[in-house]
Amino acid sequence: MTVSIVVFFVGLVLLYYGADFLVDGSSRLALSFGVRPLIIGMTIVSFATSMPELMVSLLAIGQGSSAIAVGNIVGSNIANIGLILGVSALVLPLKVPRGLLWRELPFMVGATVALYVMCLDGHLGLLDASVLLLFLFFFIFYCIRYARHKGTDPAAPEEVVATEQGHRGRDVLYIIGGIIGLGFGANWMVTSAVTIARAFGLSELFIGMTIVALGTSLPELAASLMSAVKGEMDISIGNVIGSNIFNILFVLGLCPLFQPIAVESSVLQFELPIVLLFSFALIPLCWHRFEVTRSKGAMLLTGYVAFITLLILR
Repeated sequence: MTVSIVVFFVGLVLLYYGADFLVDGSSRLALSFGVRPLIIGMTIVSFATSMPELMVSLLAIGQGSSAIAVGNIVGSNIANIGLILGVSALVLPLKVPRGLLWRELPFMVGATVALYVMCLDGHLGLLDASVLLLFLFFFIFYCIRYARHKGTDPAAPEEVVATEQGHRGRDVLYIIGGIIGLGFGANWMVTSAVTIARAFGLSELFIGMTIVALGTSLPELAASLMSAVKGEMDISIGNVIGSNIFNILFVLGLCPLFQPIAVESSVLQFELPIVLLFSFALIPLCWHRFEVTRSKGAMLLTGYVAFITLLILR
């Protein structure tokens, strides 16, 4: 048991730094080829920060633990809103860009509703995956086109591109190292999580919703807290909403292509309604004065603690 716990936390550390290396290396490599910063943020960074969830979910499905895969995504999305956004707002009140309120936020809520509807038959299959991926491509295309139309997509400075061109070898090593770290970290986390769950008589779904979900949300937590501390409030909120969109459309859109995912009835009755509640609650919280204040952050954090408490009691 002690070995499994140690392996779990070693895997967690590898997962965190693997994601960090992958984001850093892929962003700089794309920049060296003159890719615009906005496109990097909308595509490469968003995909890379969802890689922990993707790797854990794929490995869980491969090992016959689809409950961990589903719990990981649903639990991560609840943690992103309740824990990460709540803590970030407590550090510093978060200003909400108005464009986010009628573009990304409704899309996140729509994706969550679509996921709930798709899970009603008890599984996510090939057709569900195809629809989710189609929505993902549409979302990326729309965001990039909108930004260019509004003139908010400036080209990267030539001197920055020239500097990054001299570090492509380093960036490739970062990417390779990040992928290796993600692979080993996800494998060790899933294997040890299953062992711990069985030893304590806990369900794999519970482990996926709590410990694994928190572990895969670490990159988002770090990014949001740093953005809040630096005063980049729009990045902090955008990171949470973008992560939730990619978790649903990218991770749960890709995983069923390899193997259908079974969805337990208890998830439909409790966890999915909770993530819907958090998602819809974010709309009035953000619209009110276009700010997530410390009191609102405390409400979100309290809601997350209540969710974990109910999970334990169940």
